[in-house]
Amino acid sequence: MDQKTKITAENGKQEIVITRIFDLPVDLLFKAYTEPELVEQWMGNKVLMLACKAHGSYQFETRDEHGNVLFRANGVIHNFVPNHSVTRTFEMENTPFPVQLEFLDFEQLSEETSKLTMQMVFKSVADRDNMLKLPFAQGINMAHNRLQKLISKLKQQ
Repeated sequence: MDQKTKITAENGKQEIVITRIFDLPVDLLFKAYTEPELVEQWMGNKVLMLACKAHGSYQFETRDEHGNVLFRANGVIHNFVPNHSVTRTFEMENTPFPVQLEFLDFEQLSEETSKLTMQMVFKSVADRDNMLKLPFAQGINMAHNRLQKLISKLKQQ
C-alpha cells in the first residue's frame, strides 16, 4: 500500500523532509499539532506540556501498563505563526540521538486541503541515517493517517 506521507532523505545531507497532503483545511491541521487533547489522540503519547508560542516548550511521553516510561520527548518552540509555521527543537530522552531542529510549514491548498512540510535537521548525516534505520517512515505515516481520520470526524460534527 502506498504511503501518503512522503519521506525524502538525500544522500550526504543532514535532513529529512516529510510531506503530506491532508483533506483538511489548514486551521484544523494546525490545531491537530497544537491542541494537547488532539495531539494525544493521534500521536498516542501523553502530553505533559505544550506551550504553543515563541519560546514555549513541550514534553510528551508514553508509559506501559506498569507506569514505566517507554518514550519521552521534549523541545523548545522557537517560532510560532498560527496556521502557518512552527520552528522547534526535538529531543528523545534516554536515546543516543542528539537534539534535532524541526521546521513545520502548513500550507492551504484549497478550502478543504492543506499540506504539511516538515524539515528535520540532524547534527550529522550519521544521526540522520540512524533515524532512518528505525521504522520511522511507517510510524509517521500511521500517525498521520490517525490524524486525518480523527480531524475528519471532528470536522463533520
